[in-house]
Amino acid sequence: MARTPNEYIVHLLFDGGHREEVRFHTIQEFQKWYSGEFVPKSTSDEFISVPVPKINPGEYMVIRPSRLLAIRVEPVFSSSVERY
Repeated sequence: MARTPNEYIVHLLFDGGHREEVRFHTIQEFQKWYSGEFVPKSTSDEFISVPVPKINPGEYMVIRPSRLLAIRVEPVFSSSVERY
């Protein structure tokens, strides 16, 4: 039986070496943001919003898509056994 990730961590690498990490509950949430917000403005210097967890309701993040060099999507599997 295939395992299903509990969440996805999206690593964003910007020019200048700055890195950010954003979490999505499903891959579909990431794909919706990526294809709906990011791709249409990928060469733009205008800010776009990046969804952040609802943990801190007043928190938000905006990025300039033209400054984003790489995106890495990492599935995270939770289990009853912790591994270090």
